[in-house]
Amino acid sequence: MAVVETVLGLLPQGLRRHLLKHRELLKFALVGGTTFLIDSGIFYGLKLTVLEAKPLIAKGIAVLMATIVSYVLNREWSFRTRGGREKQHEAALYFLVSGIAVGIYTAPLAFSRYVLDLRYPDVSLLSQELGDFFIGQIGGVLIGMLFRWWAFRKFVFPEEGVRPHKTYRVGEPVLTDHEINGSANGTATNGTGAANGNGKARRSTPKRTDEDEEQLGHS
Repeated sequence: MAVVETVLGLLPQGLRRHLLKHRELLKFALVGGTTFLIDSGIFYGLKLTVLEAKPLIAKGIAVLMATIVSYVLNREWSFRTRGGREKQHEAALYFLVSGIAVGIYTAPLAFSRYVLDLRYPDVSLLSQELGDFFIGQIGGVLIGMLFRWWAFRKFVFPEEGVRPHKTYRVGEPVLTDHEINGSANGTATNGTGAANGNGKARRSTPKRTDEDEEQLGHS
């Protein structure tokens, strides 16, 4: 996921600030894109082989596997500073919300197959597959993601800033582990830099983080 931070650093400053203001949603969307690929791969792998006659079961299995991956990625990346619940309670709520989302995800597929009758032999095999993809996959994922975004923030990770991560602010020196711990030849650190054995001060280069960029965007 460090690739995302690198890509953001290459964007124009105005666009970067805008994206950083909504970084949580951006990360959630990227996780959704990743799990969409997992979902689609498993769904079509099952639907075209052992579960050809049972597309809803194939879809349910695909969503379940993608949900497990999404929990890890969302907890540790998208919502890494949010929480407010014990981990077991949090995980139970996450899978409860995701279980409800399974029905939401599969509803467009059921609508396509059994309401619009886009199924072979009533329609061509191509029409069936296009209906499965655009209505079942695309439509289901979009509706399901909107529900999950709202429910995760409302019930699973309700409180902001309860799992703070280490950041540095503009103007503060960024010290390496070597500088913090001191070296064998007498290197020591202070609040603004590092002094070596010859008494010469060495200042490290300030580093901006995403949080700094977001603060700059509000200034």
